[in-house]
Amino acid sequence: MNKSFFTFILTLFSVFAFSQETNNSSIKPGFLAEQFPVFPNCENLQSKNLENCFYKEVQDFVYHNFEVPDNLKQENYKGEVKVLFEVDANGEFKVIYVSAANEALTEEAKRVFGKFPKIKPSTYNGKPTYSKYTISIDLPLKSAEQIAAEALAASKIEKPEEKPMTELDSIVYKKYTNPEFESHLNIPFSHSYYAQFDGAMNKVGSNNHTASKPYTYAEVSKYYDLKATNESLQKKTTGWLGRKFWNENMVQIEGEDYWLSLNPIVDLQMGKASDLDASTYVNTRALNFRGGLGKQINFTTTIFESQGRFAGYFNDYAETLKPSGGNPAIIPGMGIGKRFKEDSYDFPLAEANITYAPSKFFDLQLGYGRNFIGDGYRSLLESDGASPYPYFKINTTFWKIKYTNTYMWLKDVRPEVTVDRTYATKFMANHYLSWNVSNKLNLGFFESVVWSDQNDRGFDVNFVNPIIFYRSVEFASSSRSGNALLGMSAKYKWNNQINLYAQFLVDEFSFGDIKSADNSWKNKFGYQLGAKYYNAFNVKDLLLQLEYNHVRPYVYSHSAVITNYVHNNQSLGHQWGGNFDELVAIAHYHKGRLFADAKLTMGTRGLDFDTAEDSFNYGGNIYKSYDEDRPYDNNVKVGQGNKTSIFIADVQAGYLINPMTNLKLFGSFIFRNFDPTQETATTFKQSTTWFNIGFRSDIFNWYFDY
Repeated sequence: MNKSFFTFILTLFSVFAFSQETNNSSIKPGFLAEQFPVFPNCENLQSKNLENCFYKEVQDFVYHNFEVPDNLKQENYKGEVKVLFEVDANGEFKVIYVSAANEALTEEAKRVFGKFPKIKPSTYNGKPTYSKYTISIDLPLKSAEQIAAEALAASKIEKPEEKPMTELDSIVYKKYTNPEFESHLNIPFSHSYYAQFDGAMNKVGSNNHTASKPYTYAEVSKYYDLKATNESLQKKTTGWLGRKFWNENMVQIEGEDYWLSLNPIVDLQMGKASDLDASTYVNTRALNFRGGLGKQINFTTTIFESQGRFAGYFNDYAETLKPSGGNPAIIPGMGIGKRFKEDSYDFPLAEANITYAPSKFFDLQLGYGRNFIGDGYRSLLESDGASPYPYFKINTTFWKIKYTNTYMWLKDVRPEVTVDRTYATKFMANHYLSWNVSNKLNLGFFESVVWSDQNDRGFDVNFVNPIIFYRSVEFASSSRSGNALLGMSAKYKWNNQINLYAQFLVDEFSFGDIKSADNSWKNKFGYQLGAKYYNAFNVKDLLLQLEYNHVRPYVYSHSAVITNYVHNNQSLGHQWGGNFDELVAIAHYHKGRLFADAKLTMGTRGLDFDTAEDSFNYGGNIYKSYDEDRPYDNNVKVGQGNKTSIFIADVQAGYLINPMTNLKLFGSFIFRNFDPTQETATTFKQSTTWFNIGFRSDIFNWYFDY
């Protein structure tokens, strides 16, 4: 970072030549003003007299102790040295930053401030606190009396009367009160983080809606005091660096009806996998900027720059998703990965969201990111396993209803549909209506349609109406021009500790074939059953979860591959595609800043053989048209094809470093066993152990259970 940037930051802290930043820079009637630090010569002084005395003592100490280097004296050097310093809660002077044209002047300023005696610190409500100041040291040096005399003489010179501009000086700054915890900003969706307040959100009798994610802080704060939880985790530290590392945003500003924060984000992991000779790593650096303008507008944007090398099985899977154009992989959940060095990937990423909440009934979101519908670990309706995409979302909440409409702009990156090195565009629109039927029962109704930019169709305005039945529009437009899905969800709160939940997805459905009971391929449906146990066995903040997912062959696929339920070669439903059974057992626990997560995944997938002897489409690969190469139309069952058993154990534990950025120190262990009935060139038996340690801002979900 160059000197001009630091000078700019220093200027932000400065008001004229000598100013102060305190914990309460805007004093309102009824609040006690903060007292300045007290030198021995300033004892018994109050208010403005104490302030002037403090300035005089600092100026005179610098005047009597600052020694201009000989070479600069000989040159009759003129200039200024700006010093940003702090008087901490112990009354000790500490230099934060020095801006000078000469390194010798910088070192001399640091030496002088190191000689300052210990004084009485600032106080706020009677308690010692830190305070920051800037001073401009003019060269040649001047005493406080000389400066005062010059100011008096200048005031006697007749000058044309000029009204000063005071707009900047009149800007009011407040003590930062963590306003994000009550804002309409989205809470970054992480299963581990959401588990901390999931129990509070699911108490019997609450009139909230937990399936549509991510939540906003305003939604959660009604049931769980995020601000109080954050305050309970604060570490006692007085230094600027300590506060920023352990407790605060790196930059935080709050004024009249607005707030802003800026944070560096990291994901730094090192590991070793048994199926890869080289070590694994993730090296992510990011910057997050977020804020609020009034009560109605909130925004956030994060720019990621990442490189990584993963366990062998994950690298192989990423490369099966590779896009047209020569890039070797798509990192699941992230996006297109460019080649980095010889065996790693470079995968830049950006996310953004702006929310406008004009009333208590509506909030409108324009974003670039991911969405999730469901109460489980997986979602059959809409999951966050794909890379980010542009979207527009309308949330309408009233009575016992929350109605969510989402419009998405997606990409098909296969070579078959790439024209002039431009990926094909497709669109998706969905409705999700959540209804709290009673204190214990919630029902949800879902419909979605995917269509392509066929015949320059673009974003079809027929689907813009937020209350229309999409299936009828899709049929009117030609039933083959789009892919419509219907779904239901349910949640039953047995009591405040036990919740039961379910999903049912219908991709295509033939009632006649259901009656014939011959397991027709046309009956493309899936279902989910799950349970959560909060404060399990009366252990506070222990959450246990059990979930079963069953998806029949050909679900999420379509006759025209471009309209499958996919973005960037990644499923928008369950990440395994179609033709599988899965059982997931999960435990989450946290105490203070300590946390632990464990997950067991057991499943059976029906994969294609893709050999010369057997090239049939058994319904697991959703990137194949279901009209091509079906081995049979009836007696279609989950697991048909190359039946493959999967077992994955994933354990993670660590320590929360900074709750504002959810920065964690962690260690993780993954064991994966992949056992197909028949080994082929692309599908073979594999057993992997993978260890990782690192620092990570837990603001999105990594899914390694493929």
